Parts: sequence; C-alpha cells; structure tokens
Amino acid sequence: MTDNPSSSPVAGVRPGSRPANESTEHELVATLFALGREVTSVLDHSELLQKIPQLIARLTPFQAFAVYLLEDAPGELRIAYSVGYPEEVAKRLRLKVGEGLVGAAVAEGRPILVNDVRDDPRYVEAVPGSAAELVVPLRRKGRVIGALNLLSAVPGQFTVVDEAILRQFGAHVAVALENAKLFEQQRRHVATLEVLAEISREIASILDLDEVLAQIAKLTRRIIDYRTLGVLLLNEERGDLEMKLAVRYGESVAIPRVKIGQGIVGNAVLHREIINVPDVSQDPRYLKIVGDARSELAIPMLLKDRCIGVFDLESPELDAFSQADVEILTLLANQAAVAIENARLYETIRANEVRLENELRFAQRVQAAFLPAGPPKRMKGVDLAARFTPARELGGDLYDFLSPDANSLVVAVGDVSGKGVPAALYGAFAGELLRSRTFRRRYAPEQFTAAGVLASMNVILHERQLEEYYCTLCYAIFDMKHRSVVMANSGLPYPIRCTAGQCQQIEIPGVPLGAFAGSTYDEVSFTLSPGDVYVFCSDGVFEAFDAMEREFGVARLQAVIGGHHDQSARRIVDAIFGAVQEFRGDTPPNDDMTAVVLKVTS
Repeated sequence: MTDNPSSSPVAGVRPGSRPANESTEHELVATLFALGREVTSVLDHSELLQKIPQLIARLTPFQAFAVYLLEDAPGELRIAYSVGYPEEVAKRLRLKVGEGLVGAAVAEGRPILVNDVRDDPRYVEAVPGSAAELVVPLRRKGRVIGALNLLSAVPGQFTVVDEAILRQFGAHVAVALENAKLFEQQRRHVATLEVLAEISREIASILDLDEVLAQIAKLTRRIIDYRTLGVLLLNEERGDLEMKLAVRYGESVAIPRVKIGQGIVGNAVLHREIINVPDVSQDPRYLKIVGDARSELAIPMLLKDRCIGVFDLESPELDAFSQADVEILTLLANQAAVAIENARLYETIRANEVRLENELRFAQRVQAAFLPAGPPKRMKGVDLAARFTPARELGGDLYDFLSPDANSLVVAVGDVSGKGVPAALYGAFAGELLRSRTFRRRYAPEQFTAAGVLASMNVILHERQLEEYYCTLCYAIFDMKHRSVVMANSGLPYPIRCTAGQCQQIEIPGVPLGAFAGSTYDEVSFTLSPGDVYVFCSDGVFEAFDAMEREFGVARLQAVIGGHHDQSARRIVDAIFGAVQEFRGDTPPNDDMTAVVLKVTS
C-alpha cells in the first residue's frame, strides 16, 4: 500500500452499470483529483468530517457511511462521523483492531469489499438491512489512522472500481485528517497560551492568598478538565507539604499534610521533577487518598531556585495526562508560584504594616507625652502656648517648659536634623538631656546657665558619635522675680521679640549640638515688660514653601506676629499656623513645624 494519491489507478476496471469508455474514465480521474484537492483544503475537523460523505456520493452511491478513527490509548476504532447509522450505534459502537470487516481492514492495512455480508463471518451489524460493505483503511506516513466504511442495502452494489476510487480518495482524506488534526492542535495550543496569559494577568493582580488559590482552581479548569486538583505548599519550618487547596468534582475536600519525600507529591518536591504516573496501582509511592484515582500528575511549583509547593492532579482514568497537559500545567504551576509568592509577601508586608502602624501610633502617644501640657503651675505673669505638627507620623522637633526654681521658667525649642522615627528617637534623647541639665541648675546655677546647658548637652551628644544627626536648640531662662530673660542658641532660627509694637529677630547664632566637640555658646539678655511677646519657631515655619517654591520667610512671620501681638499666646500660635497653611496651599509640608509663644502679662 502507498500514501501517494496518484499511485492507485482507477482506469481499466469498470462496473457493469457504468459506461466503459475512455472519456468517462478520464472524467472520473479528473473528478477524483478535484475532490482530493477540495477535501485537503478543509482545515476544520468537524467541517471536514461532514464534507467527506458529500464528496464520496459524487463518486459512488451508498446508503450508509462512517469514518472510523483509531484511538491511540485504548487501541479501538470509534465512529467520528456517520450518515445513515442509528444514533445510539454511532455514539456507542467501538471495534477492536481485527474485529468486524472494519477492524480487519485496519489490521491488514488493505481494502475489504464484501458484496454479500451474510456470507462473511467477520461482519458486525451496525446498520440493519445492509447487504454490501466496502472498507478502505486510511493510511498516513506508513501507519493506519482509521477507515472509510460504505454500506448498501443492494447486494453487489460496490465494485473493484469503487474500491480503487475509494482507496485513492482515502489517501486524500488521510492527508486532510492529519492536516486538520495538526491545525486543531495548533489552534488549541494558541488558545491555551491565550488562556494562560489571561490566567497569569488575573492571578497576578490578586494579593489575597486564599483568593489566589480559589482562582487557580477555577481557571485551571479552563485549560484541563480535571477531576481532582490539589495545591500543596511547602512549610519549610515543619519540613512538610500543607494542602492549601483540594478540589474533587468541584467540591473542597480535606487532605492531611504530606512529608517531603513521601508519596508522589512529596517526591516531586524532593527531587524538583515532574512525576506523571499512568497507573497508580503500579507505583509504590502512591498514597491512596482519593478512592477512585487511577493516574496522577504531580508538578513542582518552582520559583527561581526554590520549590514552594506542588500541583497535584488525579484522574479515575488510566494514563489520563498527556505530554501536552504536562507542558501546559507546568507553565500554569510556574505562574501560580509567582502569584502565590506575591500573595505571601503581601501578607507579610501587610502584617508588618499593621504592626508598624500600631507601633507608630504608640510612638506618637509617647512623643506627645514628652511634650508639656502647659506652663508649670503657679507660674504667674506669663501666657504660654505651643503647637507642634510633624511632617510625617513622627517628628524631630521638641519643646519644653521647665521651672527649675520658684520664680524661673525655662522655655526650650529644638529641631533635630532629619525626620521620622530616627529624628524622634534622637529628639527624645536630647529632650531628656535638656530636662536633666535644667534641673541641675538648682544645685549649680552658675554652671548650668543657658549657655552652660547647651555646652553640656553638646558634649554628651557628640560623644555618642551620631555624626549624621545634630540638634539645633534655643534655650531661654525667664526670671520673673528680676524681670529678665537670658537666652542662648545653637542654630535654631532666630527667635522674634515683639515689644512696644516693634517685632525684631534676636540675632544669636550658635553651632548645632553634637556637631563639634568643645563648642561654646553666647548669651543675650533682655528686660521683661508687660505685653512683650517672645516667639520661638523651628525652621519648618520659616522654610515652608508654596506651589511656586517661594519661602514663607521671616518678614511674613513678623507681620503675623505684629498683627496679633495684642492677642493671647494661643491666638498668636494659631495665627502663625493658619498663615503658613494658607501660604502653602495644597503643597505638602517639607519639615516639622513648631511654634512656642510666651507673652508677658504682668
């Protein structure tokens, strides 16, 4: 036998019912090749099967027709398409190779023509009333892939010419079926890749682990019709696999943990290799969890050089998973590994975020607790107010009101370089140094003057060797008994003094605390009069920017203070913050803001 459509002549053998002239034979050959070209041009499998009997009817008459195709796995012939067959027979009939005339033709690889089936013991009745049968095997590349079967109720209906014609046409049909199969496989492959890309996009956008797993179960069915699916994730601490998703017949089931190296899934993870078992009864590694499973496919989920789990599919059919299934599910398992890892990382990050949020809220409470609630009790003759707004959750500004003895009030305002948690920690330490040095004034007032306190703090902060951090601080001692104020400064923006209707900065420079060893500081002093206003601000007020990157500056601040100097300290503070906010507009703050206002009332 040969696959060449032109190698089987049809001329020279004529049925008695057909004209036996050369012209007719040439017409038949021309028709045969025209039909051959027509049938091989069809790439859709279903359309091709429907077209075959229509074309054969133009070559020879018949009452019933069927295309039998050979199934690889069971080695049986089934009817792929039929005309004139009872519906139930067409659905259920299966023939083994060698069984019936069709099976015999496939087994022998040659046509079989029987004009009276009652005389042939091989005949298997499929269409009642059939008298004649012509079977032509379909061969492609040296192997039989199926058969064409023609039946007629008329004894002697088919001739050797019909046999030769059908054999010749069958060669074209075999090519067309192979092409349609390849085209269908390619189309399914492209469609599968599109589905995989869609699945990848869908699961990659999900950050909840349980939702990711549920979507994997749902979307996997779009590329393979599984009966049992499990996704087991590796628990590295325990050294076992934990079933995170188990679906059987669409329902979730509970499956115990599996140790690494145990069972087919445990071995897939241990060796990081795909394991496809066509018959689990023959594999001693199989763990019988699903009662009707006959084949199993385990695919490790690999993420770079790590295995994070395994895809496990089981089927009640033998050898249920093809190489194409393995390739597709391997791609899906890798996509799922990325999505699962992303979801796990997000859970970790989210848990850390919640923890950090709780810690930040507590840190804010602690920082607020470090700030004074108001001026020391029993301090008369002054009106004092302050306000602090961090640029982030925590800030590096600090201020304090302290009364080291009965008639004195210390006002200190500081600003630590940087922002956030590090600045807040540094500020808390600087604040404690401030308080401890201030209260030592009770015992050594000549040593812990305003300049002395700054010098002492500078020594300790420099010794800590936190070169990237420093602190600017303005320190003022108000002596209400002697009606005077003495202040020293270590780099905070100059404070503003408003007296007799005139507002001016107090120019008192100084080196930031902790920057250099052995720094000393100058002092200035003023006499206090009723109505005097002293304003201390961090650079977040002076250096606030608007949308045009203009700076709020000293002049605007002096104008605000001058316009409200006859009001309470609280109203002056609120006016300063209100003016800065109005100036800044929608521009976010670039630094912490602190303002402290002291007004002499008597």
